[in-house]
Amino acid sequence: MHLVVLISSILSLSRSVHAPCRPHLFHPISRSLCPCTCIPLFSPSSSCYLSAPLRLITSISLSTISPSLHPPLSANTYFFMVQAQGIMLRDNVRTIGQMIRLYTNKNSTLNGTDYPDGSNSSEYMVQPTTYLPENFTYAQNLPCPERLPSMKGPIDVNMTEIPMEEIDLKFSKYLDVQFGGHWKPKDCKPRWKVAILIPFRNRHEHLPILFQHLTPILQRQRLQFAYYVIEQSGTQPFNRAMLFNVGFLEAMKDLDWDCLVFHDVDHIPENDRNYYGCGQMPRHFAAKLDKYMYLLPYSEFFGGVSGLTVEQFRKINGFPNAFWGWGGEDDDLWNRVHYAGLNVTRPEGEMGKYKSIPHHHRGEVQFLGRYKLLRYSKERQHLDGLNNLNYTPEISLSSLYKNITVDLHPDLAPITDY
Repeated sequence: MHLVVLISSILSLSRSVHAPCRPHLFHPISRSLCPCTCIPLFSPSSSCYLSAPLRLITSISLSTISPSLHPPLSANTYFFMVQAQGIMLRDNVRTIGQMIRLYTNKNSTLNGTDYPDGSNSSEYMVQPTTYLPENFTYAQNLPCPERLPSMKGPIDVNMTEIPMEEIDLKFSKYLDVQFGGHWKPKDCKPRWKVAILIPFRNRHEHLPILFQHLTPILQRQRLQFAYYVIEQSGTQPFNRAMLFNVGFLEAMKDLDWDCLVFHDVDHIPENDRNYYGCGQMPRHFAAKLDKYMYLLPYSEFFGGVSGLTVEQFRKINGFPNAFWGWGGEDDDLWNRVHYAGLNVTRPEGEMGKYKSIPHHHRGEVQFLGRYKLLRYSKERQHLDGLNNLNYTPEISLSSLYKNITVDLHPDLAPITDY
């Protein structure tokens, strides 16, 4: 009991030394530092807090860093890492205190449902999930199950660069992937026909790493799928959102897909139970990125890997076309989803973990005009998207994917005043 009192005292002290600070030091949309000396919470709607010990540690650590040795935005990432460590430490101490109180209370039983203080046990224990047994027999005329024995959970991620030719040979010869990247299960009916859309420019070393990890996962999940790599040519700033719109329109010419996964090429899944099918609501698959210490940067974060049904995507008029450069288009997509009366779901527990291949957005410029566009998301939603897009694609087939190359310009998606 003395230990419980000690832990409670530590928690009380940690709360008492938090000092408010405004404005926010880091905003999820602007990705820029504000004149504030505390560590950011990555939340657009909350104040910024930092315990006194962490303020001291951060100020000392930052004073030893030479700006020339770090790429742009590394200070923001460093701030977030420090705060994330503090959050995890505080949560771990809180959990220990709760466990001790349970064991020392003679009337309590550790059954996963009697956590005190109104805590949700799912925050501390992985909830049991029922998957089919190893000897399960599939029926060819019935839908494939969503929880298959082949889905084991965490997987090893290898970021080592590998030649695309090696991946082509492996999957086309041994994993039965058709030319062009199409695959479907033969032992049951796939629940979803999934088009994987990958926006692309100058990331040739990343593509085989993604295919190496994602392809076996999709096969173990018994999903029918195909890869579409939408490559932007020309000299205009990168337009991730418009590439997704182009990819959708081209993919629907091939097959009556019913599920769309919008997948950044540098995001590698770490758990094969992160089911890549769609649902009644849009899905944010990449809920926990290693570069954010596996914490959600902010509640409206919708970047990295997301999924919508074809019906949902058409209902929101696709992605906006007006975001030239890095940043903002995923926040606009979040707005569109909610303006359409939809909600975003995320994987539970550890299933939404991803590793991100470091690249620091090299060669990409930030889109400074995103602030105004995001303020008028609702007004633009039915004017800018799938319904105002024009383009001329160059299409070629590779062993593992269909390549759609487009030279994008702002005049390809004209928008009337709103």
